[in-house]
Amino acid sequence: MAGTIQSLILTTPSIVTRPFPRRKACPIISRSLRISPSRSISTIIRCCKPSDETHGSGLANGLNWTKPLLNFAADNFLPLALVGGVAFGLANPTLGCLADKYYLSKFSTFAIFIISGLTLHSDAIGGAAKAWPVGVFGLCSILLFTPYFSRVVLQIELQPQEFVTGLAIFNCMPTTLSSGVALTQIPFSISKFIAVGVGVSVPTSQLLRSLVFTLLVPLILGKVLRESFKGLANFVDHNRKLFSKISAVFLSLVPWMQVSRSRSLLLMVKPAVFIVAIGMGTLLHLILLAFNALALRSLSAVSGGSKSIFAKKENAQAALLVASQKTLPVMVAVVEQLGGAFGESGLLVLPCVSAHLIQIILDSFLVNLWLRKDRSSNTSKVA
Repeated sequence: MAGTIQSLILTTPSIVTRPFPRRKACPIISRSLRISPSRSISTIIRCCKPSDETHGSGLANGLNWTKPLLNFAADNFLPLALVGGVAFGLANPTLGCLADKYYLSKFSTFAIFIISGLTLHSDAIGGAAKAWPVGVFGLCSILLFTPYFSRVVLQIELQPQEFVTGLAIFNCMPTTLSSGVALTQIPFSISKFIAVGVGVSVPTSQLLRSLVFTLLVPLILGKVLRESFKGLANFVDHNRKLFSKISAVFLSLVPWMQVSRSRSLLLMVKPAVFIVAIGMGTLLHLILLAFNALALRSLSAVSGGSKSIFAKKENAQAALLVASQKTLPVMVAVVEQLGGAFGESGLLVLPCVSAHLIQIILDSFLVNLWLRKDRSSNTSKVA
């Protein structure tokens, strides 16, 4: 702006000394010249102002164009982080292999569950206790019923076989909400449903100890820190989105390292096989949703109908999502502890990354459908 004013001051004499007749001069400028030179400068600056506003509006339009992209990235940070980790591992595997060499995956898994403990609310546990029959159904579905679908998954013939095995392992995983309780069951589920089908022996006691130290200890540590320091708890609550993004970054490091390590094998896989694996992950989640929805409807019918606790909308919706979702962090921790017993870890993890993204997308559509139905019903009641 200082340069603009200086140029205007330097050009002012040319306006005053032009040999045009005074009657043809601009009335505004001529009046300002008769009053004082400083007034003429301010008038000329006002005349030039619209061009600055035009430039500013163009800049604002550019910012308005980028704002939706930034909002989309913020709302979908986890899927973008996972896809970015896989893409970066395929593009340049050197850093991923170096990070894997120094056991960064163990640190990232530990950090994920510390954050889970830091963000775990005690009142959420108390609220779930009021609907304990629904919680019991969720645990039974997660730990006992849905792992049986792994045997069906293992019947599919696909090369590389690790794609099928990885999805079968993923199906034995719990949701993050129930990961602490499910740790005691995961080694036995893998031994019963996966190892028998693949023909591999799994040391269940050793796997259980590893999972306790890798997952349960950091989860408890995070919860203890939250309850011990109220200032920390308030900080976490006020920055939940930030901690969610940090957790997503740590989670994306695992497929990045696994894909980097298995890049040469992944590049040999045909694109059609990837598409089939994605279709399998989609179909698996739809089957789990249908199974749990049918089970909840049946329990509601035999326990009081519309007055049943299973018929309460918020209970049924929460149980349906929790019992049908499988968590990627626990799965990658299990694969790390297995040490290649079921095949190349990168090939095991990659289809599960796509399955995790698919369940996020499908469940987002489902939740939005429920919200639209609630809004339409509220509108009809008001009318």
